[in-house]
Amino acid sequence: MERFLEDLKPGERACVEHIKGEGALRRRMMDMGIVPGVELEVIRRAPLGGPLQVRLKGYYLAMRRGECAKIMVSETH
Repeated sequence: MERFLEDLKPGERACVEHIKGEGALRRRMMDMGIVPGVELEVIRRAPLGGPLQVRLKGYYLAMRRGECAKIMVSETH
């Protein structure tokens, strides 16, 4: 089942399938290591629409919910 990174709860893991959009935002996400095939884990979610903290490739990253809404993921098994 495919869904967006912003839909994941803390502790859930997923694999990046696709990054929607173009331009600088897409390039910045790819520069941070968010590329198709990489596995992400949501560590925590800030309340009231704040950022998500995710772990990927051994480091932690805080991302705005708007950015997370552009990252399509699928569940890892």
